[in-house]
Amino acid sequence: MYLPKKILDSINSLGQIYEVGGVVRDRIRYSLSLDTGGIDHHKFWSYPAEEVDYLVTGMPIDALISGLGYYGQVELAGRSFGVIKFKLHIANCQAKTVDIALPRKETSTGLGHRDFEIEFDPDLPVEQDLGRRDFTVNAIALNVANIKSRIPNLIDPYNGLQDIKDRLIRMVNPRVFKEDPLRMLRACQFAARFQFSIEQDTFKAIKKNARLIRTVSPERIQQELNKMLLKADQPSIGLWLMQRSGLLKEIFPELEAGVDVTQPGGYHRYKVFEHSIKSVDYAPKSLEMRLAALLHDIAKPRCREVFEGGAHFYGHDKLGEKIAKELLERLKYSGQIISRVALLVRRHMFAFPQTEKGLRRLVAKVGIKGVYDLIELRRADIRAQGRGTEEDDRELDHFEQALTEVINKNPPFTINDLEVDGNIVMTEFHLKPGPKVGRVLRRLLDFVLDHPENNKKDLLLDEAARLLDTV
Repeated sequence: MYLPKKILDSINSLGQIYEVGGVVRDRIRYSLSLDTGGIDHHKFWSYPAEEVDYLVTGMPIDALISGLGYYGQVELAGRSFGVIKFKLHIANCQAKTVDIALPRKETSTGLGHRDFEIEFDPDLPVEQDLGRRDFTVNAIALNVANIKSRIPNLIDPYNGLQDIKDRLIRMVNPRVFKEDPLRMLRACQFAARFQFSIEQDTFKAIKKNARLIRTVSPERIQQELNKMLLKADQPSIGLWLMQRSGLLKEIFPELEAGVDVTQPGGYHRYKVFEHSIKSVDYAPKSLEMRLAALLHDIAKPRCREVFEGGAHFYGHDKLGEKIAKELLERLKYSGQIISRVALLVRRHMFAFPQTEKGLRRLVAKVGIKGVYDLIELRRADIRAQGRGTEEDDRELDHFEQALTEVINKNPPFTINDLEVDGNIVMTEFHLKPGPKVGRVLRRLLDFVLDHPENNKKDLLLDEAARLLDTV
């Protein structure tokens, strides 16, 4: 959300306000002409930013807080940090929070992104504040004092504009990775997301400092990985850079284990790691699907057995479920994501049922969403083998069509779909709550999965009576 002109003018009457960070970088990328290398001014100013960060110089923080208070809600993220959270008052609309900061100096006192002495000073020049940024493409400020001129007034002391034109990720200074080791993973994320290269000296610095990624919390690593998986069309670019730089073995030793594992035989052109990251590129842009694609063959290095003319990986789906759970738990993913990804990894080798009965049982095991996700995972898996054919795609399409036809008949797939429930069973047969009731319901579900036409109360109760003699 951009601040309205009246707020910009109010601040500029006492100080100077700039847009900083990713919004300036993305304005440039959005408006840069590939033919001339120039900026299309109309596109530059019309860029639809989701988040905008501002920097204010030459204005004391108390005056800034007081001035902003006329227009919205002001909250200090920390007076010592010089960062204000501002939410504009907009009638009948839920406004987003905007970060407005004062220039600050950060002095490292140890490893980690919190080991700093921070001092903000409204009189610091904007160029000095930009010097604490991570990469040159993010170290550009936009002076918004006179936006009517339409010609962007960029403050670019580190030549970030040229690096954007050259599609390069370059560190602002040699200290950036020691100051916050997460920036090494962020460089790979940006390279994948923008399809940029990492500048040579910057990449050397990442390789040199790769072990420092161990000092970063798993939650922060997860957030950066998620951005790579969800915002990049080809996350494999960043994952390859992680492997080449040494970050992969520090964060995902389980994935590193597949780098040199070949898959001889007629199905796979690539080694396990390369196949896995190509699968991510082909998977739909959802976190669960891309994590499942990344991890679906995670156990292959441990399950590999070579024979003359090929190799097999029996049990890698089952062991992969266990490894995927451990890896995702280590990175503090939610229980819901872990269970969904683990299910997809466990079932990714599913066979195509040849009958409606088999299709119903597959849906009962993984759910309607789960079975469609498995189809998309199989599609990504096949395309990433490097030897997939149009026939493989057609076979998946036919399977999906048959599946949809079965689902549209609305047969029962779960216990909740039965025409009887636990209360009815307990009342009819004078049972108390307990495991016996659950066992009866599960057997009834088996009964109607094979014969959905029998999902009628009287038929189910007859079957329950018969079952109670054996349950």
